[in-house]
Amino acid sequence: MNNEQLHIDTSAAEQKIWSILSTVVDPEVPVLTVLDLGIVREVQINGGEVEVIITPTYTGCPAMDMIAMNIRLAVAEQGYKTVKVTSVLSPAWTTDWITEAGKEKLKQYGIAPPNPKQQVCNDKLFAANEAVQCPHCNSHHTHRISEFGSTACKALYQCDDCKEPFDYFKCH
Repeated sequence: MNNEQLHIDTSAAEQKIWSILSTVVDPEVPVLTVLDLGIVREVQINGGEVEVIITPTYTGCPAMDMIAMNIRLAVAEQGYKTVKVTSVLSPAWTTDWITEAGKEKLKQYGIAPPNPKQQVCNDKLFAANEAVQCPHCNSHHTHRISEFGSTACKALYQCDDCKEPFDYFKCH
């Protein structure tokens, strides 16, 4: 087998792994895949070993062990014998890495997706519009009830118009 053929085979195998990863869901928000979350940084195939490199949504996230196990199982179920999941902390994950499709899935699930991150203007840090849109009725008339919602990465809000409580996926 020549190098060009090896590259084509590796690329096809990597594409297959990415396809498999598109089916692995977040245990805390099961409408999001690990690709929607943007936590998968790289896929490497070295000989017979598949390595999936991920970045945790935040250090100490309790779902990361389950996510790593689900990645290993999903890839192994497709016939790959050696599957390694490696966590890297740098660069740190940010909600900017959530795909647009992922943000729409969050909203459809009843979780307000993260607002744009803070921005710098004239060397001063300004918070982006703090209004959180209700995923139920789309109103911006909402208020925070608690800094923490169903998980540490979410805050609990309530809509002043439809009165429904909802989680907001906090920016970071």
